[in-house]
Amino acid sequence: MKNGYEALIRQITNARKKNNTNWMNLLRISIKYAPNQSKKILKNINKQDKKISQLLRKITKK
Repeated sequence: MKNGYEALIRQITNARKKNNTNWMNLLRISIKYAPNQSKKILKNINKQDKKISQLLRKITKK
């Protein structure tokens, strides 16, 4: 990948690391203070993630 994408990919990786940390902190707080509501939202997030995975499978098969 000597086409200039290395730096961009590194930046995306670093941003995702930070965002994943923030997401996990938010998850800890929500489960602690509003567990039932949080579980409902997490269930919906998981459902949408599964749809995204199915769509990605279709793309990668082509």
